[in-house]
Order: sequence, then structure tokens, then C-alpha cells
Amino acid sequence: MDLFGTAGIRGSATERVTPELVLDVARALGAHAREAGDREFVVGRDGRVTGPALAAAAEAGIESAGADVRRLGQVPTPALAFASRGRRGVMLTASHNPPTDNGVKAFVDGLEYGEAAEAAVEERVAAGDPPADWDEWGDGEREDVLDAYRSAVTEYARGFGADPEGVRVAVDCGNGMASVATPQVLRALGAEVVTLNATVDGHFPGRESKPTAESLADLRAFVADDGADFGIGHDGDADRIVVVDGDGEVVHEDTVLAILAERYVRAGDADDPVVVTTPNASGRIDERVEAAGGRVERVALGYLHDGIASAREAGGDVVFAAEPWKHVHTAFGGWIDAVASAAVFARLVADEGLAGLRAPVTERPYRKVSVGCPDDDKAAAMDRLGETLPAAFPEAEVHDEYGVRLTFADASWTLVRPSGTEPYVRVYAEHDEVDRFVEEVAGVVEAAVETVSDE
Repeated sequence: MDLFGTAGIRGSATERVTPELVLDVARALGAHAREAGDREFVVGRDGRVTGPALAAAAEAGIESAGADVRRLGQVPTPALAFASRGRRGVMLTASHNPPTDNGVKAFVDGLEYGEAAEAAVEERVAAGDPPADWDEWGDGEREDVLDAYRSAVTEYARGFGADPEGVRVAVDCGNGMASVATPQVLRALGAEVVTLNATVDGHFPGRESKPTAESLADLRAFVADDGADFGIGHDGDADRIVVVDGDGEVVHEDTVLAILAERYVRAGDADDPVVVTTPNASGRIDERVEAAGGRVERVALGYLHDGIASAREAGGDVVFAAEPWKHVHTAFGGWIDAVASAAVFARLVADEGLAGLRAPVTERPYRKVSVGCPDDDKAAAMDRLGETLPAAFPEAEVHDEYGVRLTFADASWTLVRPSGTEPYVRVYAEHDEVDRFVEEVAGVVEAAVETVSDE
């Protein structure tokens, strides 16, 4: 059985993430938790139309396994994670997927379930765990967490930058759960906030849930015309953030990451400050972190929490962890939290201005291309590329933990990795002459794929 991906279970609410599946998964989660001595779950959902029915199924499954449920109602995913500290949590969300989809994310003590826990739950679902004895079933009651969560984010953000009084921020909530968190937190900090699509609506009528340069066209135009200092765009459950500058242009996600990473390294007094990120993240992050006295560790996409744990086991003090658009503020909590990102970023802008924050960051041209490769040939093609890419670029430093990443002396880089969902090998690159460079790298990839296909 293969239920969990890198972000929980996700798919069509009528074909994959049905009430029947959620009931089975929730019962398995409840039984697994009871074996570990945990008997309390918080359950939340985003604003999707299918959320109430799936939350009811989750509650029934957990309680029939012998655990208790605290119903949070509609909340951002980071608020559910915040509420799961010291207990377990289940969030019904498909994040930035279309409104037809829904999903399940499981948390324990503020952290998403790891691979081992997810595998144990999958085994229980496959085996068809029966309910607990009738007199061992749990019960449910309502619990509110939003006020506590918003207050905690507000207080945490005050440790950075300056009060954003007079800073005008436009926030596009995308009809998602950021509507009940980001504007309220920014106003509590003193910012002047204007909102777009700030009514929770599971049809996502304002724009598609995934925040991209295209879907944020209205926000970008509004910021440019309104004179706002900057803009923020969120996805459906408020774990992604996109920043728009005063001219209405999207600030590259790696620039945002580099700005936050540098500030976290400088703000602490750790002997070995570490920033955990992913192989497709820019060398500009390494440059700013190293300038601040820290170091970068990389981990596979979707496995930030594993990377944090590994770095800590090796003795590092992880001060920040992020992949593009998704940030873990480790001193605040172990979960991905775009509301916290918005709050901290607003205070940094108030202190230094967005242009001032971007000035030290080297923003080289970036491209991503896909080279066709049948799924059955991916492993052999990547094995071959482990030899042919370093041979083609002998001056590069090579890392092959998560694909093949080549880093050059001027901090330009390329990453070649197989897609986990489509018949492609992805090429990511950042280089002053990126079009020429990508063409060279893609040529090596195409040759490897062709050679493997002919064998």
C-alpha cells in the first residue's frame, strides 16, 4: 500500500481521499497512537467543501480506535500543528491543490509524521484494524486554538526587525485559511493591511489555490497601483508564502529564503548555526548563510524534518529550515508556517526596507527544464549521469545524495534529479549565462537517457 507522499495523503475527494479512506486512516492513526501511550488528537480542516464530511470521518475513526478528539474546525495547517504540541493531530487539507481534492496530514507534538510512522499506519490500514472494544471508544469536544496561535506568532515575530507601523502590506489569502491568520497577525504587529480574497471559500473563486506569478496577477497589479510596500500571497492552508515587491514583481523564493536564513544565523548565538534546505535551492542561500557565520545542509525535497533531525544529531544547531515557499521557524516550532514567515518578514521590511534586504543577495538568472525519460529508465539514467555530468564539468564540486548537483567556484550551480511523479528528469540551474548553461547540461542528460533507452 502506498498512501503517504511527501506531504501526507492527497487526491480527489470522490476517488481517492474518500470518507471511507479517511475513516480507515484515522482509525489506524488512533490505534497506532494508543500503542505509544497517546490518547488525544486535535483535528482541523481547511475551507474545502468536502472538509466537514472528511473531518467527521476522521473523528469517527480516531474515537473508534479508543482515542479522544478535540475539534478545531477551520484552521490553517500551522495552527493545527501548533495545537498538536504534546499530543497528536490530523489536518484535512489538500494545500494548494484544486478544490476537487482533499488530503490528510498527521502530526505528533508539532511535527509531521516521519516515514517510519507513516509506514506503520499504512500497514494498519492494509490489515484493516478493527475498532476498539465498545467501552474503550473515545469522545470528542470543541476546542479553539486560533487566538492562542495568532498571539504566539505575533509575540515570536517581535523578536525580529522593527514595528511595521506605517508599512502597507497587501495580502492575497486566496480564499484559504490564511484569511483568519495573516491579516490579523500583521495588524496586531502594527502594519497597515489591505486584503484580497480574504474570505474562506472552498471553491477558491478569487484565484487558484497555488500562489504563482500567474495566479497572483491581481495582487501584483494591486501592489503596483496602490503603492503598498510589498505583497504576500498564500496557498489554501497557509503553509506557503510568495512575496511581491512594490513594483508588483514576485521576489524569487530563494531570495526570500536567503534573507530569512541570514537573519536567523545572525540573530542567534549558536556555535554551529545550520540552515537546512533542499538540493534545488539556490547558491545565494549558501552565500548569505556563510557570510553570517553559518553553514547549509541539504536534504531531499519533502524531507525537511528528517534533515533537521539529522543535523541536530550531528551536533548542529538548526536555526532555520526551508524549501522554496515553505519555511520552518525552528525556534518557534517544528512545522512549516507561512503565517510566521509573513510576520517576521514584515518586521524585517520595517527595519531595513525590502530593497535593503535584497541588496546583499546575488540574484543570478534561474531556469528549470524537463527532459523526457520513461519511469523505468530513470534509475539507470541517473546512474549514468553520476559519471557523465562530473566528466562534462570537471571544475565543479559534485554532490550526489539527492540527484546530481554541481556547484562552481562562482556559486553558480545545477541540479539534475528524476521527477517523482512524471516521466521526466528535471534540470535546475542558476548561472550568469543560464540559457547556454542549461542547454549544455540538458544535452548531457538527453545523451544519458538516449544511451539507456538503446541498451
